[in-house]
Amino acid sequence: MHDQSVALVTGANKGIGHEIARQLAAHGYTVLVGARDPARGRAAAEKIAGDARALALDVSSPASIAAAAARIRSELGRLDVLVNNAGINRSQGGEVTLAELMRRGTPSVASLDEVRAVFETNVFGVIAVTQAMLPLLREAPAGRIVNVSSSVGSLTTISDPAYPFRGMTGIAYAPSKSALNAVTVAFAQELEATPIKVNAACPGYTATDHTNRSGSRSVVEAAREPVRLALLGADGPTGTFSNDAGPLPW
Repeated sequence: MHDQSVALVTGANKGIGHEIARQLAAHGYTVLVGARDPARGRAAAEKIAGDARALALDVSSPASIAAAAARIRSELGRLDVLVNNAGINRSQGGEVTLAELMRRGTPSVASLDEVRAVFETNVFGVIAVTQAMLPLLREAPAGRIVNVSSSVGSLTTISDPAYPFRGMTGIAYAPSKSALNAVTVAFAQELEATPIKVNAACPGYTATDHTNRSGSRSVVEAAREPVRLALLGADGPTGTFSNDAGPLPW
């Protein structure tokens, strides 16, 4: 078995995921840089100091997920941390203005295909990857699962008339993060009698491709809370939702 602790970060070829991977490698982890495109994954891993390795992983593909889990077991024999970071806010790539995203997400006109695509990655992908990696995490001395969520997934927050993004988050992305929060709680409750801790983190409004670089936070700031949760000690919490300022309401 590989001697070093191993962390898998999905969607880690760029943005927040890449920074989470970089920070975990700096903490001495062997980091698996999950990416749909193997070439981009290899290029991203090469930019990380420490033991970073590309791992082909499409969270919407059962075959890809199974192959990734099998490779981790055969090559490393362990998995200590899973960071479910991969996420989308629209089904098609390319730059899209905030106004266009809002229009597409309007509940009365949103494309069901678009909603399904977002949920496929942000919710079902997380469930599928977590299920596939759980046998390895159960064998770890103290497994950690971190789901990268968002404050727009908080029903308490988006119901507040004072919330600046109220009414702007649409029927796909924000509800997918609400569902992800519920998934986090469900896994945490199932695993609460084990050493595995399951938590959700909000990185904040970050300047990445996801926001067309309009976010106010850097990826270094955004990765802070997911990394903290990945490194929790035995006395750390499980079944929580937080950002780097503290707990968030569900």
